[in-house]
Amino acid sequence: MRSTVRAFVLAGLMAAGAIVAAGPAAQADTTICDQYGSTTIQGRYVVQNNRWGSSATQCINVTSTGFRITQQAGSAPTNGAPLSYPSVFFGCHYSNCSPGTTLPMQVSRIRSASSSISYTYVGGTYNASYDIWLDPTPKTNGVNQMEIMIWFNRQGSIQPIGSAVGNATVGGRTWQVWRGSNGSNNVISYVAPSPINSWSFSVLDFVNDVRNRGAITTSWYLTSIQAGFEPWNGGVGLAVDNFSASVSS
Repeated sequence: MRSTVRAFVLAGLMAAGAIVAAGPAAQADTTICDQYGSTTIQGRYVVQNNRWGSSATQCINVTSTGFRITQQAGSAPTNGAPLSYPSVFFGCHYSNCSPGTTLPMQVSRIRSASSSISYTYVGGTYNASYDIWLDPTPKTNGVNQMEIMIWFNRQGSIQPIGSAVGNATVGGRTWQVWRGSNGSNNVISYVAPSPINSWSFSVLDFVNDVRNRGAITTSWYLTSIQAGFEPWNGGVGLAVDNFSASVSS
């Protein structure tokens, strides 16, 4: 995502969740402009504005199935960190746990982990990032040690943390794989060669690929599954139209 690795290290650490706080609860089909405002939808998922990297206004409209960016007044250079990570998630993220979640759950106990996502894309500089977080302990707050990023779309001169290490077929699709560290956690990113608008898939396919790379073991815990955007410039109209996730033991 950057002309320098150091700049993206900061972006990955913070944008994907290193600085997040739950704001006052909102209701579905309303607008959240509070910097760290969040709410629950379907009695199952958390939607968060998470404007951590900018003082400029960002607003999202929360629907019953996702959210849409309705205002984005910020702008950031592509060799630096993104503005935010508005997202919807299942699991626990900085002590904010989605209602009735089964996470954290030890990988060895997971029988199935399925998810479905549908995005709307517009112009701008951003990625559509699906994050999977894991840790050696059943951690519900702070930074987890392993972040899996699935880039459904990449627009602009941005790139993942670290360096490209080759290609892989995961979930029946081919991805460019990047590997690196932001200083607080390791990151393995899977970048789609062209935009994916919607997909239903097994989260375990990516967890198992990361495990086969020696980055985690089955004793680690899956703590959260998240889907959203990291915008640098523009982005009004970007939307997670539908999101679902289910993990069972």
